[in-house]
Amino acid sequence: MDANHPKRRKDKLNPYTIYQSKDGEYFISFVDGTGVHQHLNVSQELYDLFDTFELEDVSYMNVVDRHIEHSEQTDESLNARAAVKPAMLEDEVILDMRNKELHKAIMSLPEVQRRRILLYYFSELTFEQIAEMEGCKHPAIIKSVKLAIQNLKKYFQK
Repeated sequence: MDANHPKRRKDKLNPYTIYQSKDGEYFISFVDGTGVHQHLNVSQELYDLFDTFELEDVSYMNVVDRHIEHSEQTDESLNARAAVKPAMLEDEVILDMRNKELHKAIMSLPEVQRRRILLYYFSELTFEQIAEMEGCKHPAIIKSVKLAIQNLKKYFQK
């Protein structure tokens, strides 16, 4: 029996197949509860209903594939997948306190060291760029920044 099956994907839970024979008869094929493959000759109206259901099923599968998340949605799962994970309030408070303390330590540096360390770390300029701005050689800038770092370490060891 040569049959004309609609060419579309089917949901894995769809137990039947519809087809039309070459002589224009309509069939629904499925495996019954005893495992026997059945072919039922049906009217065009019933065939059309099953065909419409399959089209709606395909449309729904497309919506699921494109727009509905396939995993459990919890705050934990969303946070785990986030590009930038939100910080805990306690962590933000600690970070804010450390930043304030760091800025206080930087402000305690001599003016030249403070300016150079700010340009190097916060403005992300190179030693050569800072040296050119200040009209000196870059080894002097390197020495000044290293000295500033030593002074900051001493500040935090108090």
